[in-house]
Amino acid sequence: MTEEAIKHILIPEHVKISKEEKTALLEKYSITEKELPKISKNDMAIRHLDAIPGDVIKITRTSPTAGKIAFYRGVSNE
Repeated sequence: MTEEAIKHILIPEHVKISKEEKTALLEKYSITEKELPKISKNDMAIRHLDAIPGDVIKITRTSPTAGKIAFYRGVSNE
């Protein structure tokens, strides 16, 4: 995916969070990594992040009613 495509208005921002942020996220919601929704390490939206299984991706979307909202996905081999 090209740099232009990654910044396209219809593709939400994808960011790999740090291990500290991951730990805080899991503690905040009292969940395990396995309980996060998954995103494939081969997904075109995250290929440029060099994500590996075990990483967590923060996806920031813009909603007309809620403003900016973050979703989290655990990286998987699938």
